[in-house]
Amino acid sequence: MLTITIPEKLAKKDDLVVIPRKEYEEFAKWRDVIKSFRIFTPTPTQKADLKKAREDYRKGRHLTFNELKRRLEIKS
Repeated sequence: MLTITIPEKLAKKDDLVVIPRKEYEEFAKWRDVIKSFRIFTPTPTQKADLKKAREDYRKGRHLTFNELKRRLEIKS
């Protein structure tokens, strides 16, 4: 049986986590992918446009994909 001694400094601070290497490597890959994401922050104009679009949708002023397709086919 393998015996590991953990220094008291680490054990008291709750700074130690033991996981299998494979899981750690998967986590490290995931962490690197997440770092490559950019966070979208809408401008005030985009926020206003979204608010208007939501209001229009709520009031029924929208087209379904099939309706749009049909209207575009008619014009062609």
